Amino acid sequence: MKNTITDTNFNFPGQKSVYKGKVREVYALEDDVLVMVATDRLSAFDVVMPKGIPYKGQILNQIATKMMAATADIVPNWLTATPDPNVAVGQACEPFKVEMVIRGYMSGHAAREYKAGKRMLCGVAMPEGLHENDKFPEPIITPATKAEHGDHDEDISKEHILKRNIVSNADYAVLEEYTRALFQEGTEIAADRGLILVDTKYEFGKTKAGEIVLIDEIHTPDSSRYFYADGYQERQNRGDAQKQLSKEFVRQWLIQNNFQGLEGQSLPEMSDAYIETVSERYIELYENITGETFIKADISNIQERIEKNVLDYLE
Repeated sequence: MKNTITDTNFNFPGQKSVYKGKVREVYALEDDVLVMVATDRLSAFDVVMPKGIPYKGQILNQIATKMMAATADIVPNWLTATPDPNVAVGQACEPFKVEMVIRGYMSGHAAREYKAGKRMLCGVAMPEGLHENDKFPEPIITPATKAEHGDHDEDISKEHILKRNIVSNADYAVLEEYTRALFQEGTEIAADRGLILVDTKYEFGKTKAGEIVLIDEIHTPDSSRYFYADGYQERQNRGDAQKQLSKEFVRQWLIQNNFQGLEGQSLPEMSDAYIETVSERYIELYENITGETFIKADISNIQERIEKNVLDYLE
């Protein structure tokens, strides 16, 4: 699709390096400044789709930065400015090599594992007698190791994280505390919007001063799963699928087209018409999650716009 941003090659003043993740590109500058650009790339099953989704980067960046502002009094975060709809600027941190996944409901990956007969997920027991999308008695933390670009994130237990010294005991206690606090706040924000925050992931890093802070994205449709609260229980009682607000609809489309990121599988072709519907769904997600009307940024030349806005900010 034209008018999307799927790759960047900026050269900002004082630039030292650039890291390209599945969706975001992070420019490290002097004085421990990071410039994070949210692209329009779409990733599912740890595979980046060949075409970009219009406005997706803007949507993810704006939801994440709004949610960071809303939770900054609970958990400190890396963010200092948002000079462009697709850009977040903040302080450099040493990322922890785990993602803190927290689940309030048995959905997605947890449900697929449960259906396969497993009752332990990342060393945490899942009760017998649950149906897909049922609420857990208490939210469970099911961490994953951070994959290198193109690899799959892998489930890991707290015991293995500590045993392999991926995170120290003291730091892990903070990660757990922050994860539960953020999920509780996210649950309350979602409830105010008529939504249920089903599950999500948080990533953390440590500043040079040794402070643990929230990094990357938070409560976006890429990192979180939402249900509509209205009719949730009725749908559960009937055994119907839940109305979701997440990129699960993309995963389901891929599964229907015989793709789950497994070896030997080919990516199905996404038509321009289908990509347009994905873009519309992301806008719907934004408006439901934030409670605000989405204002489309100028996408006639996204690269030029981002470069100008970041340079103006750095000056």
